Amino acid sequence: MSIPFRIGGRIIGAIAFAAFGETRAWPDDLIARLTLVGEVFAHAIARKREQEKLLSAMTEIKILKDRLERENAYLKDAAQIRPPQGLVGKSPRFLSVLEEIVQVAKTDSTVLLLGETGCGKEVLAQAIHNASSRKDRPMIKVNCAALPASLIESELFGREKGAFTGALARQAGRFEIADGSTIFLDEVGELPLELQPKLLRVLQEGEFERLGGSRTIKVDARVIAATNRPLAQAVSEGKFRQDLFYRLDVFPVEVPPLRERREDIPLLSWTFVKEFGNSMGKAIDAIADDSMAVLLAYPWPGNIRELRNVIERAMILARGPTLHIKLGRPTLRPQTANTASTLEEAEREHILRALERCSWRIRGANAAAELLGVKPTTLESRIKKLGLVQKQ
Repeated sequence: MSIPFRIGGRIIGAIAFAAFGETRAWPDDLIARLTLVGEVFAHAIARKREQEKLLSAMTEIKILKDRLERENAYLKDAAQIRPPQGLVGKSPRFLSVLEEIVQVAKTDSTVLLLGETGCGKEVLAQAIHNASSRKDRPMIKVNCAALPASLIESELFGREKGAFTGALARQAGRFEIADGSTIFLDEVGELPLELQPKLLRVLQEGEFERLGGSRTIKVDARVIAATNRPLAQAVSEGKFRQDLFYRLDVFPVEVPPLRERREDIPLLSWTFVKEFGNSMGKAIDAIADDSMAVLLAYPWPGNIRELRNVIERAMILARGPTLHIKLGRPTLRPQTANTASTLEEAEREHILRALERCSWRIRGANAAAELLGVKPTTLESRIKKLGLVQKQ
């Protein structure tokens, strides 16, 4: 006999006992009716409990459905973004960074990527995620500088219906979507000061509340942050919380700018040439030697992103199998007085460093021409044009 039935029978039995006394004084038809009423009462209680269980299950399903819809919407938006290029490079600085990434990817430790704009921090963050145990779920990306201060809290931590004007439905935040995965906080130095304690709590406790809500939500999200700002200086200026800085600075990785890894410029250039060649239907067999020399000498204030844009423009204008690259556009002028002289000086300095490194040996293995990625005849021509002479 079920618990609801026993409870219902006892209640009905108590009512009958009060009216007729001992059960032997009860009429048979009364006993039959009371039994029927007890069964109906017991079934009603059981049905109510089943409805409560069903309602609870439906609520849980709705929460999961909302989260899935949110994640699918995020993936749809992410699919429209050009996928990041693979990690390309052979320079000692870059190989050192790759070694650090391989070591930290296997852990759940927080990573802080430090470097100039356009040096490939997002690509490195994706590489860390892809090499981690969380790779089966998508990495969730947030650009803290691109979101208005009024919306960044709801984007990161979600909101309840009616949390503010226009909040017509409950919305899961990026941290909630990243549960069991990785969240990449790009330009974390731009996070408003008033939101930093909430981020600190997520890093320390793995919990938060949605905007306008009181229910604590637990998440297991691995955090990779990136910034082009000197956070230590922001801390001293009172623009960034010191405790949050130390929490993010568990495993800092210095991403070198392109001008400090010039050996990678030929590899990166060919990577972009192949990418745009496939999308534009153009076959490029070579990059002109003088063009490569210019690429190697240029200071690249916009780093890899700028190099990619330069190659894309050259590919659009390309009319033959050899790619010629011009740096005469205003956007490529360094922020100094004379573009031509600055570029020539940068080229002279770069070639001179390579020559001194190779004891002025131009031809052969590990000689200056191979180091610079140009033909020996091209290098000799540039040396003559720039008037470079070996010091005695």
